[in-house]
Amino acid sequence: MKMFRIRKGDNVMVIAGKDADKDVPRKVLKIIRKHDRVLVEKTNIVKRHMRANPYARQPGGIIEKEMPIHISNVMVVCPACHKPTRIGYRYIEVNGKRKKVRFCKKCDEVME
Repeated sequence: MKMFRIRKGDNVMVIAGKDADKDVPRKVLKIIRKHDRVLVEKTNIVKRHMRANPYARQPGGIIEKEMPIHISNVMVVCPACHKPTRIGYRYIEVNGKRKKVRFCKKCDEVME
C-alpha cells in the first residue's frame, strides 16, 4: 500500500491546476491510492449529463460534481501557522509508548 502524507479530513491548498489561483484551504474528502489522486471539496468541478433513474428517485439533467486531482498538486495547510507546508514525521513519548506523529516543517508544531 502506498503511503501518503495527506490524510482524509486535512485542509489542503491546491498549488497546480485550474483552481490553483484561489488561496483558500479546502478539505480532503477522499484519497484514491490506486491512482495517486485526492478528492478535494469544491475543486476541479465538472458538469456531467445524468440520465434520470426512477428506481433510485434520481432526477436527470446536468449536474456539477468534483473530480479527483493528482496528489502532487495539493499541499497540506498547517493548523498552527495557517500556511501550506511540507510534512515530517517524528516519534513522541505518550504514556511510556512511542507514537509516530506528523509535524509542520515551517513552524515545527505537531499536526495531530
